[in-house]
Parts: sequence; structure tokens; C-alpha cells
Amino acid sequence: MSDDHSHAAIARRLKRANGHLETIVEMVEQGRPCAQIAQQLQAVESAIESAKKALIHDHIGHSLEDALKAVGPKGRAVLKDFRLIAKYL
Repeated sequence: MSDDHSHAAIARRLKRANGHLETIVEMVEQGRPCAQIAQQLQAVESAIESAKKALIHDHIGHSLEDALKAVGPKGRAVLKDFRLIAKYL
């Protein structure tokens, strides 16, 4: 996936989350039940967290990949291990 394509996908995720957040603000202003608002806030938090992870993984993939490939098979193994642990960020 190219930088432009992946960054465009991340921007779309964030724009969706932003629109959802604006709806939540309206819910608060309308006095909707707290449980409903909390549920929607959780969804926005999850969407933002997902976008953050996608951005970090994209950075890892593009920035470190070239450098570690230069090291050879050991570098590829390091990158694979790093990507595996980065899932938990």
C-alpha cells in the first residue's frame, strides 16, 4: 500500500470519527441518556485508536523496512518481530 493510499484511508477514518463526534455533541446538548452517549464515545475512541494503529503500522512498514532490508535476512526477521509486537500498541 502506498503512503498516499494509506494516508488517505487514515484521513477517511478520522473524518468519519469526527462526524460521529459532532453527532455525540448534539446528543449531549439534547440531553440524551448518558449510557447512550458513553456507548457512542466508546465507538469514537475505538475508531481513533484504530486510525492511530494504522498510522503507526504504516510508518513501521515504510520507514523501517528499507533500513532493515539492507541488513539482510536478520533485518527482515527483526521487522517481522517488531510488527508482531506493535499490534499491541
